[in-house]
This record gives sequence, C-alpha cells and structure tokens, in this order.
Amino acid sequence: MEFSDLYSNRILEIAGAARQMPRLDHPDATARKVSRICGSAVEIDLKLDNGRVAAYGATVNACALGQTSAAIVAEQIIGSTPEELRALRDRMAAMLRADGPPPNGKWDDLKYLEPVRAFPARHASTLLVFDAVVEALERAEA
Repeated sequence: MEFSDLYSNRILEIAGAARQMPRLDHPDATARKVSRICGSAVEIDLKLDNGRVAAYGATVNACALGQTSAAIVAEQIIGSTPEELRALRDRMAAMLRADGPPPNGKWDDLKYLEPVRAFPARHASTLLVFDAVVEALERAEA
C-alpha cells in the first residue's frame, strides 16, 4: 500500500464534513493529547450525566486521519457510556496494532481507518481523540 492510498475519498469526506464542536463552559473534565510524531493535537471536554456522555466539545488541530477519528467520535459520543468508550479505544488500538477487527455498530465508520494499520507512524494521530476521551473520563470519575 502506498502512503497516498491512506487518504481515501471517504477519509477525506469525513474529515471535511466534520462539525465544529464548541468547547463546553463547565465540563466535568478536559483532556489534551498531542502526537509527538506529527504535532496533531486534540483537546476535548466531557460532561457526564447518569453514567453517559451528555455533552462533548473539542478543538481538533490534526491531520486528516486525526480529524476523521475526531469527527466520528463527535457524531457518536453523546449517550455513550464510559465502558463503551474505553472498549472503543482498546478496539481501535487493537485494530491498528494487532490486526484486530474494526469497531462496528454506531462506530462502523471507523473501519475506513483500518488502512492506517500499515503506517505505524500514523497510529498516534489516529488514536488521539480516543486517548483524550479516556483520560477525560478518568478525570471526571476521580
């Protein structure tokens, strides 16, 4: 696979159609993750209610892969449980690093990031939003 093949039309469509997720005024937790390799950065805010994500905000300054991950998370995170989101992060890491299957169900669009597996230098930027969400969950629950 060529590096240019990584940026499929679908990846570029998802990244390009990403909604702006305004930052939250009074989040339960915030987390920031930066890729040392490419400089991509994601900062997210979470608000939890009754054991589910009730509100989400983000600032994303990332490559198309990081933007794609963040866009899919932004579309699907409301109503998700901390357990679901931790499992999602683990499944994404396994998909990229251990030939695991892509997430499914409401997270099905993450399958478009499966080709990132062949480019270890791009794993960190693809996983930024998931790592930030899990860190924010830990802070909110502390």
